[in-house]
Amino acid sequence: MAKARHSRFDCSPGCSVEAAIALIDGKWKSVILFHLMSGTLRFNALKRHIPGVTQRMLTNQLRELEEDGLIIRKVYAVVPPKVEYSLSPLGESMVPILTALKAWGDVNIGRFGKPIVEDDAVERAA
Repeated sequence: MAKARHSRFDCSPGCSVEAAIALIDGKWKSVILFHLMSGTLRFNALKRHIPGVTQRMLTNQLRELEEDGLIIRKVYAVVPPKVEYSLSPLGESMVPILTALKAWGDVNIGRFGKPIVEDDAVERAA
């Protein structure tokens, strides 16, 4: 059963955090947004950037991000069909948040079982 998306938020102190997290709550949504920070990408380019995602999951996550207004989907009337994805102005407003998440992840990645690559450790020490 699919979970209910964007249920009514109460006005408790954390509801704005709950609302923000609800927009990027999928496993791949933040990763998709992060890759779109570098510019417009087509579906297959996104798939190459995120090798662990299935085609169906990527399609679903892109649809939800578009529905929520975080990305723009542009379809060109050509054969074969050409579809491009880019950040919307609302999605662009998340760039500082995604950049901060990446910085935090870079510093703390070793705590979660993924070894720190030597080059990364040297860059952090500099």
